[in-house]
Parts: sequence; structure tokens; C-alpha cells
Amino acid sequence: MTPATVMDLAHGCLMVTAMISAPLLLVALIAGLVIGMLQAATQIHEATLSFIPKLLLLVLTLFAIGPWMLRTLIDYTHDLYASIPAMIG
Repeated sequence: MTPATVMDLAHGCLMVTAMISAPLLLVALIAGLVIGMLQAATQIHEATLSFIPKLLLLVLTLFAIGPWMLRTLIDYTHDLYASIPAMIG
């Protein structure tokens, strides 16, 4: 196994990780910004007002995007296992 192969594996792993985590992180970021602006405008600074809506939005996003995330992870794992013989020999 050459250093280039290791770097390709690491690059693929990081790309799959970024693709899987990006939708949830973007939803949490947008929800946090909107809730933060509403809290700043109304001057209501309650921790549950920011936590509960973000949690609900993340659960809804996970239900909507979850099958795609799982399929992406399964495809990457399948490709990784299929490439083991080529890496060894």
C-alpha cells in the first residue's frame, strides 16, 4: 500500500463524512441564526427556545435525508471492501 493510496482513502473518507454531515449542519446553522435573531429582537433569552426548534428541525431533516445518508455510507463501505484485494496485491 503506497502513501498515495492511503491519501486517496483518507480523502474519500473525509468527502463522504462531509457529504453526510453537511445537511444536518446547515439546518442547525440556519435554525440557530434565525432563532438567535428572533431572540435578539424580542430580548427573550431562554435556552429552551433555541434548543427545542433546532432539535425538531434536525429530526425532520434526518427523517427526510436519512435514507440518502444511509445509502451513501453503504455505497462507500461496499466500494471500500471491494477495493481491499487491489490494495493488498
